[in-house]
Order: sequence, then C-alpha cells, then structure tokens
Amino acid sequence: MTSDVPDLMVDGEVHNPMDGSNQPLVAALVEETSDIRAIKMVVSITLGLTLILAAGYLAAVVLSDGAILLRPSEVALERHATYNELINPASESLTGDGVVACIVDSGIEPDHSDLEDMNLVGWKDFINGNAQPYDDHGHGTSMAGLLVANGWLKGVAKNVDLLVAKALAEDGSGNDEIVAEAVDWCVANGAHVISLSLGGAPNILPFGIGSGRTSGDAAEEAIDAGVYVVAAAGNDGEDDDGDVAHPSSETSVISVGGVTLKGTIWSGSSRGDNNGRLLPLPILMPRGDPDKKPEIVAPAEGVPVLLDDGGWGLADGTSAATVYVTGALCLLLEAKPTLRADESTGGADNINAVKQWLMDSAVPEAGQTTHDDRYGYGLLNVSGLLQQAA
Repeated sequence: MTSDVPDLMVDGEVHNPMDGSNQPLVAALVEETSDIRAIKMVVSITLGLTLILAAGYLAAVVLSDGAILLRPSEVALERHATYNELINPASESLTGDGVVACIVDSGIEPDHSDLEDMNLVGWKDFINGNAQPYDDHGHGTSMAGLLVANGWLKGVAKNVDLLVAKALAEDGSGNDEIVAEAVDWCVANGAHVISLSLGGAPNILPFGIGSGRTSGDAAEEAIDAGVYVVAAAGNDGEDDDGDVAHPSSETSVISVGGVTLKGTIWSGSSRGDNNGRLLPLPILMPRGDPDKKPEIVAPAEGVPVLLDDGGWGLADGTSAATVYVTGALCLLLEAKPTLRADESTGGADNINAVKQWLMDSAVPEAGQTTHDDRYGYGLLNVSGLLQQAA
C-alpha cells in the first residue's frame, strides 16, 4: 500500500516523512512548528496586553477630562536643571534639615507622588476650617513642590519641616487680615522662614486690603522676632502700578522679582519705587540699601512645578521666584543655625545681616553697578550667600 503523505524535497533529495529513516528530519520540522506557535502566542499576548493598557489609558483620560502624565516632560526636566544651575546651588549636603518653613497660600495636595517624602509638620485652613490638607486652587501645591519636592522634581530645601497655612480661597482670592492671621500662626508654630507668594502668579487675585491689621503688620512683627519673611514682588509687567506688591513692599520683607531661563528680567516682574513719592497714594519714603525693592531676582518664567491633579506643568510668576529665595534661606539657616529665631537673640538684626549678604552675593546684570528697580541687586546666588555668611 502506498502512502498518501507527499514526499518532501530537502537539499535536492526526495524524502518520505513516513520513512523511519527520516525521523530526525521529522523531529526538526515538528520542533520548528512548535517554535512558530510559541512566537505567535507571545506576540498575541503582548498585543492583547497593549490593547488593554491603551484602552485603560483612554478611559482614564475620558474620565479625568485630560491627559495623565506619568512623569514631567523632557522640556520640564531640562528647564528644572537649567534653573537649578542658574542660581549657583549649594552643596547637595545641605537640604534644609532642621529648619521650619511656612508657606501661606491656597493649600497643598499631599498625595502628589513628588511629595511622598515631605515632612509636613503643621496645617491650618483659614478659609474652610478643614482639618486635613487639601488644595482647591493648585497654586499652593506648586509652591510647596518648589521647596520640598523629592521625586522627578527636586525642591530647593526638600528636607525642611513644612508648615502650610491655607489663606487663599478656591478662586485664588484672599483677605489681607486673614493673611495676617496666617503669618501669626506660622510664627506661633515655630517657623524660621515664611514664604508669601501672594499677588505673584497669574490667576491669583489681589487680596483685599482691609481696615484692620494687615499682612504687612504681621510680617514686620515676625521680623522683629527674628523670622525671615519672603514675598513676591508681583506681576505688574508693563501695566506696573509703580511699586512692588504688598506685603513685599514692607521695609524688612525680602521682595523677589523674576528672571527668564537666560537670567534676563522676566517681562511680567514688577518694578520697585525706591525714590519715594507723595502721589499716588500710598505715600512712599525713599528706600536705602539693603532694603531697595525688589532686593533679589530668581526664576519666574516657565518654571517646572507640581500640579494638584498629580501631574507636572510650567508656571510663570514671581511666586515661583519667591520660593527659590525661601529655599536658599532655609539652606543658610541649616548651615548657620545661630541665625534662627529660636537659637538667637539677634531678632531683626539677623534679618538685616542676611539682607546685606543677599545684596553682596547677588549677581548683577551685565553693566549693572547699583540697584535696579526691576533686577534688584541681582540674581540669587545660593553658594555666594553661604560664602558671605561664612
């Protein structure tokens, strides 16, 4: 009986698969077929998993009404590194350890992945009275990240003990008397540095000046007690009203303007009035060194920040510049603990000394020889500040 299995042509010779003498060839063919099936199975499983993940991502985007960022963009990471180098950073051994910093803003979203390692030691909600930290605007989270982030983005002083006072509402507005209460709370809870990025960011409304105690009053009292207060110069830009924003206009408060990635003045940064004026109100007295406004400038254009939805973005404003200076002061106080309010009797004298060091260490613009009403004494120089203190 003849076989119905066709002969195979291999290397020019005819072979019958049913012939026992060709068992190695048959085994090889079977093995090759099994390999092909295994490869097809792996490819099918991989494609299936890819489709499932893609479908899940699309569903999440639809449900969240936006894209989900698993990490900052390459542009953000590059800008983050460039800005860090621009301010001549301190040694990595300084992280703000042991220093208490207080941020007065719209709150904080503690569940952001870059904030997992932060040391949040105090929280107070002056708007809604909630006991648990939250941020219904997002600005506060962005500012806190610039100071204490320790993930994709790195804060200037990531190991500080952080206090957060929510004094701005959901729409970014605020009342000056409430801000004053928040500043008082920072002092009462042991803050060494208070950061006020108020009036220093787009979408933050100017807070109303009441007839009672102002944030300027509270800031000056904090300074008298030896607490450093840093505030945004404001974002008036070409529509400048003639002076930096309140409360950075107070004599001993450190007012911070903004620069671009190239270190040039950011177009939105407010101008200080240091010659004095009678009109328009309020009356301004002439300012002398080292208190001319703004005192210092720092990164303010397209600064990489954390978002309250768990993502990352870029933000403009002297708000961000303010936190860079806040972080620099925290590093200084770590290196020189005798400059802290609770370890010194120097009070305002310490603040005046540090302001002098800020002035002397700042990097002026090309051709700048004295204070500039927009560029201040110059660009923040963290290492230079530490050297001045030494």
